[in-house]
Amino acid sequence: MVGQKQIQRQTGVALWRQIADRIRASINHGDFDGTGMVPAETVLALQFGVNRHTVRSALAALGQEGVVRAVQGRGTLIERKEKLNFPISKRTRFSQGIGDQVREARGLLLDLAEEPASAEVARWLKLREGTNVIRFETIGTADKRPVSRATSWFPADRFAGIGEAYRKAGSITKAFREMGLPDYVRATTEITAMHADAADIADLELSPGAIALVTRAMNTDLAGVPVQYAITRFAADRVQFTIEN
Repeated sequence: MVGQKQIQRQTGVALWRQIADRIRASINHGDFDGTGMVPAETVLALQFGVNRHTVRSALAALGQEGVVRAVQGRGTLIERKEKLNFPISKRTRFSQGIGDQVREARGLLLDLAEEPASAEVARWLKLREGTNVIRFETIGTADKRPVSRATSWFPADRFAGIGEAYRKAGSITKAFREMGLPDYVRATTEITAMHADAADIADLELSPGAIALVTRAMNTDLAGVPVQYAITRFAADRVQFTIEN
């Protein structure tokens, strides 16, 4: 349950932002399911040890994100929205993962370049730093609504032309197939959560302060050779992860 002990002053993070995050966490935890309403501003102000104006700012931010809605004469109603379930497994695929939950799942290519691998990219792809890689930026959509944006890197000597193949197919799996790789597996996935940055807000159509789920993932061919390193940012209010063995 939300409470004053969770709010830290002099951290550089605005109090209203901290309160909004705690209220969102409580909603996700089901703390308010009995009423379907967020506690009154006066109650929250007392719990957090702040004034009502600070609480009002937090609720306004959550309202912009679509998490809650103010109802005249009743208070603040929790908006119930079904999230897309995105499975992370040995064969993680965007289109297949959410395909049975939406009418259309597709990837859109935003940018494409060949560049020297940074130290991070080289480490994930097990290449020498400076080796050429193909990078492209993509948006994953579900029924034309953006749910993820990703930066992916591929060894250039093996996958020359994969960007154009992806542009036509809208799918990593189909692009790999076009490049002569019929199957691949997920070797590693790291998941973190953070506030959406400016690019997230623009590309995923989020409100300032919204939460993004961030994955760093490496796919390999069936011989264990890395074929893709990707950093993907998901809109947390639209997607939840299920880890499958």
